[in-house]
Amino acid sequence: MGTTPTLVVVSGPSGVGKTTLAHLLARRIGCPAICRDEIKEGMVHAAGEFTAGPSDELTLRTLPTFFNVLQVLLTAGVTTVAEAAFQDRLWRPGLQPFLGIADIRVVHCRVGAPTALDRIQRRQGENATRRAHADAYLGDRQTHAVGHHGFQPVRLDVPEIEVDTSHGYRPGLDEIVTFVNAGR
Repeated sequence: MGTTPTLVVVSGPSGVGKTTLAHLLARRIGCPAICRDEIKEGMVHAAGEFTAGPSDELTLRTLPTFFNVLQVLLTAGVTTVAEAAFQDRLWRPGLQPFLGIADIRVVHCRVGAPTALDRIQRRQGENATRRAHADAYLGDRQTHAVGHHGFQPVRLDVPEIEVDTSHGYRPGLDEIVTFVNAGR
């Protein structure tokens, strides 16, 4: 049995179901899920008064913190699920240092823009911790659709799978877990 940990990267635009899938995968695999939004929400909790913006101070601190946490876990040999709505320009440079220490597998989540926006709006109303994020700019359907369709997925020379999250998961969770564990 190998000693190389697996890094499962769950990626896609906002509202496609990444966090839910990341936590399900982590439970099924038996490893931690490190979610970018949850790191920022913890920073906001500690900071107290805070107003979110696209490039606010905590957003800027969250990026290196996210990748530093992954570095600690992977160096320690911990298989990890990493989830964020980063586009390729942020994912690729952050992941490249891990190519030599982890078996990276990318899960691309996708769903139509109207469904993603509906999910974003619903979670804003249901979850007070969403105040940590500057999701309000996504509220206009046309603006959201442009950003959603222009999302640039992470591209590395590693195994990848595309998952439609419109109604459950296609392919199903068992197939996604099999993909993650391939080669183990």
